[in-house]
Amino acid sequence: MFNILIAEDDKHLRKLMEIHLRDNQYQVYCAANGADALEIMYGNTIDLMIIDIMMPIMDGYELVRQVRKIFPNIPAIMVTAKNGIDDIRNSFDIGVDDYMIKPINFDELLMRIKAVLRRAKIANERKIVINGVTLDYNNFSISDNNNNVVKLPNKEFLILYKLMSYPNQVFTKSEIYEEFWGINSDTDENTIKVHINNIRKHIKNIKGIGIENVRGFGYKGVKYE
Repeated sequence: MFNILIAEDDKHLRKLMEIHLRDNQYQVYCAANGADALEIMYGNTIDLMIIDIMMPIMDGYELVRQVRKIFPNIPAIMVTAKNGIDDIRNSFDIGVDDYMIKPINFDELLMRIKAVLRRAKIANERKIVINGVTLDYNNFSISDNNNNVVKLPNKEFLILYKLMSYPNQVFTKSEIYEEFWGINSDTDENTIKVHINNIRKHIKNIKGIGIENVRGFGYKGVKYE
């Protein structure tokens, strides 16, 4: 069970989020301001934070800054009424992993939580070894037993790392797009095809792994014996 901290000063919204998360088997901690949230962080193991920007005593920006000093790898989703591009940019600059604008759809929130937790799990594992092929998250490189070493651009590596973390599991184009570009991105799903093609070119001499199309659906990472 994942532990999620909600830092939100709106009592009604905080309670609704708590109910929805508990109904989906998450353990939930709640705080009405950033200072209380930080205290909870010190005393409990938290897997993900949901944070409002505008809170008394300590706002969401300062909470994220303080948390990042001590717990740099705990993912955070900013949920706020502030919809300006500067607010969004500032949030990502200080280290949030996703951004939602109120009023929120709780089904969408749950999907985003799952996506962020998946990314956090992959990032924390740092390395995958499959059929003698090593995907090293620390330097975005791929190597094999024949001393072939390839370093991929960041996003291409992350896509491959995600697919090879779940071999033979099919991910739709929409799932890949939302996880790596975000629902509100100005790009379109065609960019996924471009990235997949680039990945295949980079790893053409790496034996043991690959990406296959699933026609009309999406892509899957595969292991070749």
